[in-house]
Amino acid sequence: MTIAAMIAIAVVALIHLYILVLEMLLWTRPAGRRAFGLTPQFAADSRVLAANQGLYNGFLAAGLLWSLLPGSPAGIAPFFLGCVLLAGVFGAVTASRKILYVQALPAAIALLLVL
Repeated sequence: MTIAAMIAIAVVALIHLYILVLEMLLWTRPAGRRAFGLTPQFAADSRVLAANQGLYNGFLAAGLLWSLLPGSPAGIAPFFLGCVLLAGVFGAVTASRKILYVQALPAAIALLLVL
């Protein structure tokens, strides 16, 4: 794997760790509400769902970081990048077009670099 691909994977992993923090820890706080455009009431009502979503973003980040370790299984980076890409496209279609640029585009670039 090239250095550029490894850097791109690391960037995507860091994005997802940041999303984990926003969804699991900051969802009801001003930074989290601002990032997702939430009212205080909606944030409070959806806090548990957001934490669950954040956990899944953490799993994506863990898989991507795993792919950077020496001896990691072949194909693990494309698998996790594909998961991120599909999640980003789905999120852009169902929730916010912003997700296409924040999540799907970096994953697509990293996937192209890996392949």
